[in-house]
Amino acid sequence: MLGYKGVREVAVWIQSENEIRIHFQWNEKGKEEPVVEKVLQSKAEDGNSLTFIADHLQAGTSYQYTFRDDQGVLLAEGEFSTQKLWQYRTGPPEFSFLTGSCTYVNDPEFDRPGEPYGKGLDIFSAMLDKEAEAMLWLGDNVYLRPSDWGSRSGVYYRYTHFRSQPELQEFWKAFHHYAIWDDHDYGPNDANRSFINKEITLEAFRDFWANPNYGFGAHNDCISGSFSYYDVDFFLLDNRSFRSPNQRRSGVRQILGDDQIEWLIDALVSSKANFKIVAVGGQFLNPAALYENHSTFAAEREKILQLLEQEKLKNVIFLSGDRHKTELTKWKSETGLIVYDFTSSPLSSTSYNSAEEGNYLRVEGTHLSEQNFGRLNFTGDQKERVLILESFDTVGKLIWEHRIPKQ
Repeated sequence: MLGYKGVREVAVWIQSENEIRIHFQWNEKGKEEPVVEKVLQSKAEDGNSLTFIADHLQAGTSYQYTFRDDQGVLLAEGEFSTQKLWQYRTGPPEFSFLTGSCTYVNDPEFDRPGEPYGKGLDIFSAMLDKEAEAMLWLGDNVYLRPSDWGSRSGVYYRYTHFRSQPELQEFWKAFHHYAIWDDHDYGPNDANRSFINKEITLEAFRDFWANPNYGFGAHNDCISGSFSYYDVDFFLLDNRSFRSPNQRRSGVRQILGDDQIEWLIDALVSSKANFKIVAVGGQFLNPAALYENHSTFAAEREKILQLLEQEKLKNVIFLSGDRHKTELTKWKSETGLIVYDFTSSPLSSTSYNSAEEGNYLRVEGTHLSEQNFGRLNFTGDQKERVLILESFDTVGKLIWEHRIPKQ
């Protein structure tokens, strides 16, 4: 699997069936020399997963790579490229990200009896045909079962089962992958900071997703992070590690927590990006105080909106999943600040029709209650940059699109 993609570095992930030494080699595409090699030992306690960093690369260059064992037997091969160095040279390149959430892979031995909750993985063939550079997973990327979250072996089994599906093998290599989590990657349904095995699920998440960084400030015990992709900054939030229980009556009710909010606002203020994408597992803008929408923690939601307005933070787009439906929500402040929340879900899980739940901020025509995936297209020159949001059905047919010009 291709992990993060930078100007001088690219991450490439691999998993072996058993503990072995793996030789990762890469060189510029079309050239025989020089070849760079790194060797790592896979370990069963880490699910035999390894993330290699191809470093000291050249900007805007294509490379070819191989994985081999100690005997030189080819295990896997592929290609990757680096981001172009565009600043002070050209306008920002046009690029696209795929996105989505809620990927349930059926596993009858451990699933509930009755109709399967997963609806198949055919959607990934349609996604594979779309032009894009990366995939941003919006949480519930795996569904930990009750048999999983009580042990390290169970958690790592679930990730391995998901990652090894035949329908996904080309998908892992075709795009660079970034991810956040929600409750089902973190622990039980609606899990919060009290979950006893959160250190195990955090280790598994880091072992299986090759994000460029994890944590902020003194908090290394979370999945939060950020990265830049050309003229766009992405902020990956953790909505589980600091979350108070939904039913907690005393104390401060929080999802993100003050420290994470302060880090986010600092980073947004410092960002010079044309668009600032904030990825979080649950819906942020939907005003309907239902399930685990941020409106059920109204004080924290209002605090974030007030900070966005006070700091005059334009071009902020939230991405969210969780709800087993898709919709675009638009909030406009009294001073004219506009914030969007693009909820994209589900990829393969059961979908639900909640069109009548009371989201009066929904952009008309964007509600979907079927399996679907999204795409973010960044296009136009520096001064007139545009973000085009798209939603596609399981065979890749465009259902709706919405253009958001840079403010």
